[in-house]
Formats: sequence, C-alpha cells, structure tokens
Amino acid sequence: MTDKIREKGISRIDSGSTHGWFVRGYRNGKTHSRLFSDRKCGGREASFMQARVYRDELLAGLKEIPLKPRARRVVFRDARNSTGILGVCRTAKTGANGKINECYSVSWRPSPGVQKCTSFSIRKYGEKKAFQMAVEHRKRMLQEIHGEEVVRVMMRMRKPLKSAS
Repeated sequence: MTDKIREKGISRIDSGSTHGWFVRGYRNGKTHSRLFSDRKCGGREASFMQARVYRDELLAGLKEIPLKPRARRVVFRDARNSTGILGVCRTAKTGANGKINECYSVSWRPSPGVQKCTSFSIRKYGEKKAFQMAVEHRKRMLQEIHGEEVVRVMMRMRKPLKSAS
C-alpha cells in the first residue's frame, strides 16, 4: 500500500539495516528532520502514519517561524567578463528586418528574481560613447538598488576595456 505513496516531505528509506519513513522540512536555511523506524513504530504502515502526523505538525510549526530576509549578494568579478564592468557586455542584436546591430547591453536585478536590461547602439553613439553610457546606466541602477558604497567598490575593481581604446 505505501509502495506507491508520494507525500511532500516524506521519503522512504530502505538501506542496510535502516527501514522507515524520513520526514523533512525547511525554514530559513535550516533542515528539520526525523526518521520513523518500522521496527520502533510497529511496522511499515504504522511508521508511515506517525511520519504523516509528525510532518503535518512540523509544517504547521515551521509556518509560525517568521521568514528571515535573505541577504542579496553583489558580484563584482567574473572570469568570463570582457568589458571590465560586470553587467555590461558587447553584443549584436538582429532587428526585425534582419539587420545586425552591435551594441553594449546592460543588465541588472532590481529585486530578487527580476532582471532588467537595456542596450546602447554602437552605430548610433560610437564605440566609446555607447560603452560609457552603458557603464553610467549600470552605475545608476546599482546605486538605486544597493547604495553608493557598492558603486565605489565596483569602480575600484574595474579593469580597462581593451577593444574600446
């Protein structure tokens, strides 16, 4: 009967001398778990019923614990970056008419799970001006999101652009 059961947070363990139902719940990066052994609980079905009751109590208890806000991590370096400013890259876009337009693309994350981007045309502004506009836009966005200190760190870590010289 319990061979086909799939219940959130409950897993079957049959390994070596361990046989039972394992219950897991997570909150604020911490794992809460417990094993319900077939032998100690009076058999496979009884251990599953106890695991299910515990799981329901655990999940209700975890909901009572307030969620801690997750700290946002700001990344300043990436070995794959070739412009010297993370979030700014030189790229080519194909227009609706099939024409290829080279530009500097800028991306940023105003909030977790949300990504925004824009671009500055090299044909319209020229290589150096498009790059400068992209860097300034990236700085403005980071300043709005994280504050002035992040922008200062970003500019200290900047490596010179080779292709825009």
